Amino acid sequence: MTSEFAGLQIHREVPAGFLDVAARDFHALLGGPTLLELPGRRRPALFVSVLLHGNEVTGVEAVQQVLRRYQGRQLPRELCLFIGNTRAAAAGVRRLDGQPDFNRIWPGGDDPEAPEARLVADVWQRMRDRGLFASIDIHNNTGLNPHYGCINRLEPEYLGLASLFSRTVVYFTRPRGVQSLAFCELAPAVTVECGRPGDPHGAAHAAEFLDAVLRLSSLPNRVPGDRFGLFHTVARVRVPETQPLGRGADGDGLALQGDLDRFNFRELPAGTSFAHYSGRAVPLLVEDEQGRDLAEQYFLVDGGQVLTRCRLMPSMLTLDERAIRQDCLCYLMERMELRTGAS
Repeated sequence: MTSEFAGLQIHREVPAGFLDVAARDFHALLGGPTLLELPGRRRPALFVSVLLHGNEVTGVEAVQQVLRRYQGRQLPRELCLFIGNTRAAAAGVRRLDGQPDFNRIWPGGDDPEAPEARLVADVWQRMRDRGLFASIDIHNNTGLNPHYGCINRLEPEYLGLASLFSRTVVYFTRPRGVQSLAFCELAPAVTVECGRPGDPHGAAHAAEFLDAVLRLSSLPNRVPGDRFGLFHTVARVRVPETQPLGRGADGDGLALQGDLDRFNFRELPAGTSFAHYSGRAVPLLVEDEQGRDLAEQYFLVDGGQVLTRCRLMPSMLTLDERAIRQDCLCYLMERMELRTGAS
């Protein structure tokens, strides 16, 4: 590994100063990706990952709140805490230019030989060897979204774990290399999306969820049937790297509607405008779970606008150009019915 990417730091107690610093200061405190293996009354451990994206700080704030509650006394359950991209956190960005996305490098990702991928593979192997109770990966969104949980298996304990956080649950199988896809091979796993970073409610909600799971003796294997929304991510929408991107009717190239993120988790009718565009071909890439580009199935260009061709429901729509370029514009979802025995 290069001097810019240190090896994994491992601690068996909370480092001095850990509970009092902001996420941007974690790199100075820890020196790089770090694993805390903390004792507790019950085994096996709960695994929690935070800062896989450096500007998504709610996970850090939630963990700090929980650990403060148990200062001077033992945790209800062993806790293994992974702190990811501290260098990006110091800069306040999702990832630095030239870095891989820390939520695309876990086992099953496209570049297993990258130094960062080898490091998190070691973390995954270490957790497989010790056994886990559950896994929780904490994230934020850049656009307007409700709090919701994401799972990769439609099994009762996975649904039950996610429903402890939110009555809104999203099932997905792509993109590859995400933390929850790797850890669902080891234990029930969930990604929790906690709204925008910096929102105190998001940190408080995540902290209450973590504390609740730490205190469980077993995971629920049923979910509440009333007011429970289950959605399936069917496609990922990206803007091609060569496509100029702007905002508003006067923007150059592809000009996104200025309040586009208001569409998140709303069922949109055909003909809904996403953007202004002067070209003819749909200027988006829409990749389904099999990796096929279905842009023409979901969108069309008419009258200088990019319109929805059919009814659809987006999530994670964002107007942040850096987030769009580094990840995607949004995901497309469909409603799902709960399977028999899971409600």
